[in-house]
Amino acid sequence: MKVRLIVILLLLLPVARLLAQIPPLERVEPAFWWVGMKNPKLQLIVHGEKIAGRAAKLNYPGVKLVAVHKVENPNYLFLDLEVSQIAKPGAFTIAFTKPGVQNLQFRYELKERNHSATWAQGVTNKDLIYLIMPDRFSNGDPSNDSKPGMLETAVARDSIYYRHGGDIQGVINHLGYLKDLGVTAVWLTPEIENNEPQASYHGYAVTDHYKIDPRYGTNELYKTFVEKCHAMGLKVIKDLVHNHVGTEHWFIKDMPMKSWVHQWPEFTRSNFRDAAVMDPHGSALDKKIMLDGWFDKRMADMNENNPYVQNYLTQNHIWWVEYAGVDGFRLDTYPYNDAAYMADWAQKVKAEFPHLSIFGETLVWAVSNQAYFTQGNTVNRGFDTHLPGITDAQIKDAIAEALNGKEGWTDGVNRLYAVLAQDFMYQDPTRNVVFLDNHDMSRFYSIVGEDFTKFKSGMAMLLTMRGVPQMYYGDEILMKNLSKPDGLVRLDFPGGWAKDTVNKFTPQGRNKIENEAFNYVRTLANYRKKTTALQTGKLMQYLPRYGIYTYFRYDAQKTVMVIYNGNDKDTQLSTKDFYQRMAGFNSAVNVINNESITNLNQMDIPAKTTIVLELKK
Repeated sequence: MKVRLIVILLLLLPVARLLAQIPPLERVEPAFWWVGMKNPKLQLIVHGEKIAGRAAKLNYPGVKLVAVHKVENPNYLFLDLEVSQIAKPGAFTIAFTKPGVQNLQFRYELKERNHSATWAQGVTNKDLIYLIMPDRFSNGDPSNDSKPGMLETAVARDSIYYRHGGDIQGVINHLGYLKDLGVTAVWLTPEIENNEPQASYHGYAVTDHYKIDPRYGTNELYKTFVEKCHAMGLKVIKDLVHNHVGTEHWFIKDMPMKSWVHQWPEFTRSNFRDAAVMDPHGSALDKKIMLDGWFDKRMADMNENNPYVQNYLTQNHIWWVEYAGVDGFRLDTYPYNDAAYMADWAQKVKAEFPHLSIFGETLVWAVSNQAYFTQGNTVNRGFDTHLPGITDAQIKDAIAEALNGKEGWTDGVNRLYAVLAQDFMYQDPTRNVVFLDNHDMSRFYSIVGEDFTKFKSGMAMLLTMRGVPQMYYGDEILMKNLSKPDGLVRLDFPGGWAKDTVNKFTPQGRNKIENEAFNYVRTLANYRKKTTALQTGKLMQYLPRYGIYTYFRYDAQKTVMVIYNGNDKDTQLSTKDFYQRMAGFNSAVNVINNESITNLNQMDIPAKTTIVLELKK
């Protein structure tokens, strides 16, 4: 029997009445806004019992009610406001009137914009990003572990599928740990409400765009988290999902209109094939299934061609930046979104916050596929996405191949060289985020077979590579597991819970090899933090010689030489071919152990080892 799309039934307005009786004025979103925004247009979504049967009016200097839109569902009104440059901060009443019944009123506030220098400052190749799943990092407030009214109330740390109780306060409690490690930017997987009945901990099935999940904290606590990060010199990245929402979202359970989400006569999952979007010979059907198919039965696919959906999402994301001051956005499942809308979205966001950083998740299978989604029309797409950077999965795969693969024309270390040689496809490859693993894939330490030498080599490449490096929580203490299932790579950070028997946030709680791993990453990360050559410097690489791959990062201040021996045995490297970058230097210092090297003509490189040298004159 064919599986029918769950939400198709919810779209039928009579069935929508299965909801509990909603109040006459249930919500207005965004609930407040700011004066002085570059774009004076603001669209409010108003939800309430038969609210469309009422007229809306307001009276405030500098604010004009331009239009009132009624849609299929009488429980909605969309109000178009224009907030001119003469509007001052303050509050005013929006009245919803109907003859013979009492008026409904909403007190709307316009706030002063924040002009702090640390607000929306951007995340760049000067930074090191640390990715955290809040539920699995640290439980700083056990009182919010289970909240009445949430569909999933169980907290079970012995299950990889249930919530474990980690929260925003837990992250705040360990900002000093991150600072000491050398981290400069913190990326949390989505913190906003995911009120789904199961496996809601991951955060990618939002049910309320304007509310931090109460099991993580409050909106006010999230804002405090950002402020505390900024005070410590740490930046914050917010994880956004344009493509889909949870089916328990309040606006899915009472849909404004049938075109709010992508409709299919039967449940249709995305084919997850990005090539269908870019294939010049491809069929319209394959492209439609890729873009409009659902990720999962519990994840409704948003119709980004709908102008009301566009306004809702764009305004929400602008709201969070202005409210909390986040410094960058990571865009989940970027290839699955409507390209024209995403380009418009990026321009509108950047107009309000010129320094805000944006990078899109592109887990695709070729450099050209990645470049296809980046700004500048560099691969003859005929369209500018206005997306500055992407998650560089090709670098990730190439580093893994360099560490694990056998020497070949395009294999082993040659793969990494070849991937970087294709950087000409990007407008600016230094805006790409480079990484070794994340919450959706096997842990790096397991990828390299728990080989500690390979682990250090990979970390050295990550922290000396062009682009914006990103680590996954626990990599620095050798957390492991293959993504079978993905919950195994999302285990708790030991020491984040009061009853944990060990605390790996401290040297005393880590064993010898874990401390060695932590100190190795810490040394390189903090060296990178003070070395502009590894941040904004140029990259020059050389074709691998006999299984040894060498590249340089350099600027006017320093030259850093990185050598990786991909062979299974110790190998001697002659440096005579590197005269273009080594001329004038007669010694070097090993960045990890501070050992001096006086003979730069020949070097003995241990098997599978990466050496990072600062050249000296």
